[in-house]
Amino acid sequence: MADDGDKSTDGAGLALSDAEKARRAKLSPAAQRALAEADERRRLADAAEPQPKEIGGRRKGLEPVRYGDWEKKGIAVDF
Repeated sequence: MADDGDKSTDGAGLALSDAEKARRAKLSPAAQRALAEADERRRLADAAEPQPKEIGGRRKGLEPVRYGDWEKKGIAVDF
């Protein structure tokens, strides 16, 4: 595997190669802020605990609220 050179981290703790750091330096301040916010969201999503399994959840097939609740012998306001 090839080495991408010296790696450091951005504000969110993600590893960045020299090429990626140079590419990000050329972006406008708004684009740099957007990338930093996206990196932070990714870091928080990766650090979040997984959701517990749903017990007795949605029936198999299409979601009744989106595709017509009459399919499941009811109306959309019955819950």
